[in-house]
Amino acid sequence: MNAAWPRQSGALLIMAALLMPCIVYFGTARSIVAIWQRSETYAHGFLIAPISVWLIWQQRARLRERAIVPYWPALAGLAACGALWLLATCGEVQIASQYAFAAMLPLTVLAILGKRVGRLIAFPLAFLLLAVPFGDSLIDPLVDLTAHLTVDALRATGIPVLREGSSFSIPSGNWSVVEACSGLRYLIASFTLGCLYAHLSYTTRWRQLLFAGLAIMVPVAANGGRAYLIVMIAHLSDMTLAVGVDHLIYGWLFFGLVMLLLFWCGTLWREPRTEPLVPAAAPPASVLPATGEGAPLRHLAAAVLASAACLCLWPAYAWLMGRDGAALAPSSPHSLDGFRTAAPSTAPFTDWKADYGPARAELHRFYGAGHQAVGLTVLAYARQSGGGKLISSGNRLLPAKQPGWHQPASAMRDENVGEDKLRLRESQLSGPRGRLLVWSWYWIDGRRTGSDYVGKWLQIKEQLLSGRDDGAVVMAFSAYDDNPDAARAALRDFLGANLPSLETMLMHSRRP
Repeated sequence: MNAAWPRQSGALLIMAALLMPCIVYFGTARSIVAIWQRSETYAHGFLIAPISVWLIWQQRARLRERAIVPYWPALAGLAACGALWLLATCGEVQIASQYAFAAMLPLTVLAILGKRVGRLIAFPLAFLLLAVPFGDSLIDPLVDLTAHLTVDALRATGIPVLREGSSFSIPSGNWSVVEACSGLRYLIASFTLGCLYAHLSYTTRWRQLLFAGLAIMVPVAANGGRAYLIVMIAHLSDMTLAVGVDHLIYGWLFFGLVMLLLFWCGTLWREPRTEPLVPAAAPPASVLPATGEGAPLRHLAAAVLASAACLCLWPAYAWLMGRDGAALAPSSPHSLDGFRTAAPSTAPFTDWKADYGPARAELHRFYGAGHQAVGLTVLAYARQSGGGKLISSGNRLLPAKQPGWHQPASAMRDENVGEDKLRLRESQLSGPRGRLLVWSWYWIDGRRTGSDYVGKWLQIKEQLLSGRDDGAVVMAFSAYDDNPDAARAALRDFLGANLPSLETMLMHSRRP
C-alpha cells in the first residue's frame, strides 16, 4: 500500500504525528498560551493557528495531488530543535525554547509528509512562528529610538529640549518615554499583518520581502512621529490636550491612519495570482491522481516513529537531569553580617530596590566605607521557574513600584577589585532622592560575569554538568552628586575588602 494521502490507518498516523510536538512539549506550548492571555501585546497569537489552518485548507485540492514521501533529513532538524530546547530550558531562556518548539511543527510535517507537501504549505507552516511572543528584548532599544526621534524633531522645530536618558524637558513640561510608548505593539501588529498581506497579494519573492520590510520600518518611524505629535499637541495647548486618555486615543488613530496608507500603497503593485486561492470546486480525492509514486505505508510508519524518538529524547533527558538538582539554602545570606567594613552598618541612604523576580534568598545591607556609604543587595536563586529567574528580560534595575526613577546610562566595565579583576555592569540611576551608581554582576557556579549572555551560558553549562541551576546577582551601589568617581572609589574599596567573604558565603550556601 502506497502513502498517497492514505485513509484510515495512514491518516490517523499523520494526525497523531502532527499532534506529537504539542503533547510532548505541552509545558512549552502552555507557556506560550499563558503569555497570550496575560499580555495584550501578544493576544494576536490566538489568531495565528486558525489563520494557518485556513491557509492550508485553501490548498486542499492541490494537497490531494501530492504523494507522501517522508523526508528523512528533516529528522536532523527535529533533533537540532530538541537540543536547542534542552539548552534553552537549562539556561531558562524561555523565548529560545518556545521558538524551538514552534519550529518542530513544520519540521514534523516535512519529516512525515515530505518536501512536496511541505513546499506547498510552506507559508502557513512558517506563519506559525509568529505565534511565539517575541519582542520584550526590543522594548529598551525602541524606547531609546523613540526618545531620539522625538527630541530631534522637537529641536528641529525650534523647541529647546533638555534630555536625560529616556526623559526630557521642554519649556511647557516634562516628558518620559516609557515602555508603553515603545511602539512594540504597533510593530508586532504591523509585521504580522504585513506578512499575511504580502503572501496573499504578491507572488514574486522580492515583493513579499519588500513589503514585510516596510511593515517593520514604517511603524518604527511612525511611532516616533506619533510621540512628537502628542508632545506638540500638549505643548501648543498649554498642557491641556494629549496628557490623559486622549494621549492613547490620538496614538491609536495616528497608527491606524499610517497602517491604512501602508496597505493602500501596497495595492498599487499587487500581482494577480495565476490560480485562485480558493478552488471553485474540490473534486473527490478518488479522482485526483497523486503526483508521483508515494512511499510504502511502512516507510510512513517508520517516519512517525523516528519523529517521535527525536521529539521525546530531549524532555526525557531534561527530566533525568532535574531529579537530583541541588537547591540554595535560603538562610545562608545572613552570614554576610561578618563583612569587614570600615565602619558599622549605616542607616539607609536610599529606598531604591531593583525590580527582580522573587528570589529564594535576599540580602539588603548598608555599610560605611570611609566617608562614603555603600549599599549591597544579593539575590540568590535556585530551582528557577515562573517569575523567579536569575537572568530574565523582566528583571530590571529600575523599580516598577517606585515612580520617578530613570537610567541615564549603563555599560560594561572592567574593574580591579583588590587582587581580582571584575567584569561588571555599571549603571547610573536617577531618582527622587538623588543619583546612584550601581555595579552589578552574576555569580554562577563560582564564576562572575556582568553579561546576560555569558551568564546564560554558565547556567546551561552548570545544568548539563551538575544538574543544578543556582546562582546569584550581586549589586553594590553608592550615591553621588555630579561626578561618579567618588562613588566608584568607595565601591572599589568596599569590594576589595569584602568580595572574598561574599563569594565564600555564596559557595557555602550551595548544598553538596
